Formats: sequence, C-alpha cells, structure tokens
Amino acid sequence: MPARIIRTIIVLGVLAITGIVFIQYYWVSQTLDLREQEFQESVTIALRKVAEQISTYNKTELPKTNLVHRRYSNYYYVNINSIIDANILEDLLFQEFEKRSLNTVFEYAVYDCQNDSLVYGNHCNISEESQSFVRTENLPKFEDLVYYFVVKFPTKGSYILSTMRQSIAFSAIALLAVVFFGYAMWVILRQKQQTELQKDFINNMTHEFKTPISSIKIASDYMISNSVIKESERLSKYADIIKQQNNRLNDQVEKVLNIARLEKDHFELKKQSINLNKTLEEIVLNEQIKYNEKQGQINIEKSKENVFILADRLHFINVISTLLDNSNKYCEKSPIVNIEIRKLSDYKCQLIIQDNGFGIDKDSQKKIFEKFYRVPTGDVHNVKGFGLGLYYVKNICDSHRWDLELKSEVNKGTTFYITFKTAKQNGDN
Repeated sequence: MPARIIRTIIVLGVLAITGIVFIQYYWVSQTLDLREQEFQESVTIALRKVAEQISTYNKTELPKTNLVHRRYSNYYYVNINSIIDANILEDLLFQEFEKRSLNTVFEYAVYDCQNDSLVYGNHCNISEESQSFVRTENLPKFEDLVYYFVVKFPTKGSYILSTMRQSIAFSAIALLAVVFFGYAMWVILRQKQQTELQKDFINNMTHEFKTPISSIKIASDYMISNSVIKESERLSKYADIIKQQNNRLNDQVEKVLNIARLEKDHFELKKQSINLNKTLEEIVLNEQIKYNEKQGQINIEKSKENVFILADRLHFINVISTLLDNSNKYCEKSPIVNIEIRKLSDYKCQLIIQDNGFGIDKDSQKKIFEKFYRVPTGDVHNVKGFGLGLYYVKNICDSHRWDLELKSEVNKGTTFYITFKTAKQNGDN
C-alpha cells in the first residue's frame, strides 16, 4: 500500500477517533445532566406533594416561599408549619416516590424543636433489594426553621447511572470500536514498516545482482566469439547455456526492479506517441526467437492504417513482451499466438492477444493479477517464475488508464484485450 494512502488513512482515522470521543463525551455529559435535572424535578414535586398532604392532615397552611429546598445535590429539606408524624411521613414518602419511579434508597429525619436536633427516621429502600446500609450521621440542621423534615439520597449517583445503562452501553461499544481501530492502525503501520524493509532488501539485492550479471554477459559473449571455443562443440554449447541462463536471470531481475519502480510514490510515465503497427513488429521479431525453440509462431494482423497511442514506450514493450513470454511458457505443444489491432472508433483501438496455452480456470482468473500469485499446478512445477509478470502488466495498464480484460478457458487458451485511446502522430513513426 502506498505511503500516501497510509498517511491519509491515519489522518482520517485520528480525526474519526477524535470526533467519536468528543461526540460520546458530549452525549454522555448531556444525558447525565438531563437525568440529574429529571431526578431533581421528580424529587421536588414528590416532596411538595408530601408537604401538601401533611398540611391537609394537620389542617395548617404551608409557607408560601422556601417550601422545598436542595442544600446539596442529594440532600433536601421541606419547611412545614406544623408538627410532623414520622410514621405518616414515611408512608407518604414511599407513595410519592413510587408514583414517580424513584426506586432508590433514601433516608429521612424530622427536626425536634424541644431538643434542637434532627431525629433520625429510617433508612428506606423502595426497590426492595436486599442491601446492607450504613446510616448517615450528623445530618445538617437549619437554624432559621422550626417545623421541617430532611430527605437524603445516599446512592443517588449510582441510581442515575443505572438509568443510563443504554447510553453507557453504546459508549462502551464506541470506545471498544476506537480501541480496535487504534489496534488496526498499529498493525497497518507495523506491516508497512516490515514491507518497506522487505522492499529495501529486495531492491538492494537485485541491484547487487546487476554487476555480476553484466560481467557474466561480457564473459559469455567473449567465450562464444572465441575461435578456440567455437572449435569445441561441448565448450560452445556450455557458453550458449551460460549466456541463455544469464539472460534469463537478467530478465527476472529487471522484472523485480520494474515492480519496485512501479510501487514508488514518485513513479512517472514518459509518454510519447507510439505507432502500434511498427512497435508490435519490433516486439514480435525479438520474441519470435524464443518461439522458434518450440516450433511456435506469432501471427500479427495489423490495422489497415497506422494507429498511434500515447504510452511509455519502454513499459509498453515490457507489457507485450510479458504477455508473449507467458503464452510461450504456458503451452505444452507448439505455441501459436495471434495478435490483432482492432480500431473501435476514431478515438479508441484495441489490441487482442490470443494464445493456445493451458488456459486459466475461473477461480484463478480473479487472482491472476495479484502480486506473487501463480496458477496452481499441483506438484508439477515445469514453469518457473515469481508471479510478477501479470501484476506488472495490470499496474502499467492502470497507470496508463488502459482497459485490460481477460478471457480464458482451461485447455483452450487465453485471450487478453487491451483498449487504448488513440493519439495523434508527433514524429514517432
């Protein structure tokens, strides 16, 4: 994966994570505030109703102001102008809290003016869950009031959180997704680092191979042209083998180097106008030598008029040579390849390369352009290679914005279709 795509993914990922965390924090915070407000309103209404019922029972009037007041977040007092019966008070508190679904623990106490102290009433649990409670000591008094009672909710925080289970669950899922995304980013970066190390090693290795390959080529050319070696059939044969295998090794190294160049972010195509008829003739002339060894043949059906395309000449030649080389290698009998230049319109033309090779099954056709992929042949490995040829072909076609299509049938051969946009002649004939 190119470095710029990795960087884009990381930047987008960081922005997405930041957005998710901010939204979740804001959502949970708002929900918590809303639940807090709802709790306060419900408690205030319930305590006001209790005060009104006590007032009616005692036949007294309630204070017009400062009836229900919250001193702390979980501590309330109710000002009443009459004596309070603790038993009646507890029943009324239970009734009003249940009506408003305030199913939580509460404590209450009543002020005794004779002793100037709060008389602890009870520790109540509306939810009826078996829990151990610790009584609150030293409930604060109010010096300016005479008849009043206080109510405290010791587990208010946990109660409000319990009403937010759905929000907390969604937040946990979102945070889990963030953690997995962060882990995925770490894995991608680690894989990227390992891939870069692998690429550097392969590039350095292939570049180091170029020097001895050049030296072997010079030595093999000298041996072949040497009169003494020419006189010996055995030595001449060995010299030819050295040259052939050296050329084969050089081709493989060039493929690896081309793939390395192709995957660089700064890869650029040097496009020029190419005469398809003329260029294909040159390619076929060079490739025909390989076909002669297997009594094969490359047939080319040129267009009636010259057709020009805009392409990088070197890579275009490599693409066609790779396809012809594959057609030669993957054929048990004498390979026959038919090449046709078909003009589709004034703006488009198509190159068709058809062979009579092994063919490719449907499952392999989906993966044939992947890097290092080779069609499975069981335990038989008559054809050697790295699985880079068609990967290179596909990437060059994509870089040029050419359409590449493959049709194949097992034991009946393979046909490649490459569709180009035509170009004007600019001096390259």
